[in-house]
Amino acid sequence: MEDVLTELPPPSRFFLEDLNNFAPPAPPLPSPFILHSTPNSKTVIRPSLLIIAISTPSLHLLHHLSPKTLIGTLILPEIPSSGNSVNPSLKDKSCNLYAISPGSESIFLANFQYSVSSERTHSIAKTLIGENIIPQRVVIFDSVQSRNFRGRISTDDTFVMKLETSRERKGVPLLKSLSYFPSGSVVEGLGAALLGRCQMMNIKATLCVTWPESGGLVTSVVRDLLLKYVLPNMEVSIEADDEDEGLRFGFKNHYLDSELYT
Repeated sequence: MEDVLTELPPPSRFFLEDLNNFAPPAPPLPSPFILHSTPNSKTVIRPSLLIIAISTPSLHLLHHLSPKTLIGTLILPEIPSSGNSVNPSLKDKSCNLYAISPGSESIFLANFQYSVSSERTHSIAKTLIGENIIPQRVVIFDSVQSRNFRGRISTDDTFVMKLETSRERKGVPLLKSLSYFPSGSVVEGLGAALLGRCQMMNIKATLCVTWPESGGLVTSVVRDLLLKYVLPNMEVSIEADDEDEGLRFGFKNHYLDSELYT
C-alpha cells in the first residue's frame, strides 16, 4: 500500500509536448496558389524582371507606380480576404501581382501586404518563383529588424544594403552602388526565403534591405534606387493620403541594442 505522505504526488500540469501526444495532429494547411485575373493566362510566366515588395517603403512606392496592370493575386488560404476593398489598397491584406512593360521588356511586381509566418515562407517562395513565374532577374525589397543587426543602430540612421545570389555577383550587379550586408548580421523571414529560392534555381537576384522600417527619408532613398537602377524608364507618382500618413514621419531619437549581439 502506497504511503500518501511520502509518495510524490502526480504532476498537476502536463508539459506542452505531453499534451500534444493526446491531441490529433493538425491538418496540413492548403498550399498557396496564384489566382490569375484572366482564366486563360499562361501557366508559367517568364518576365525579364520580378520586383518583390515586402518593406513598407517599397509597398508604398510600388502601389503608386503607374502605369501597371493587375494580372493576379497570390492567395494564402489562411489569410481571409474579407474586408479587402474592390480596388487595390494599401490597407488590404493581399499580395497583388502586376505587369508593367517599359520598352520591350516585361517587368512584374509582387506586393506582399500581409505578414507571413516562418513556417510558410518557403512554400510561398516556391509558389511564386519557379512554379508560376520564372524570371530572369529578381529584386526583393525588405527591411532590417533591429534584433538581427550586429551591434546597435539608431532610428536616426538611414541605410540601404544588399545580399546577392552567386550568379548576380558573377555578372554586373543591378544595384552596384550599394554596400553588402555586414557579416554577423541576420536576415530572416520571407525575404531570406525568396533569395534562397533564387539561389537554388540559379537566378540573378538581389535582396535590398533598408533601415529604418519606415519613414519619409528611407522612402526617398528607395525611390531613388527604383528610378536610377531598377526602373530607369518609369515614373513613380506618390500621392499623400491618410493611409500613407505614417510613411512621411520619422521616429524619435534613441538607440536600439541588438538582442543577438552586444
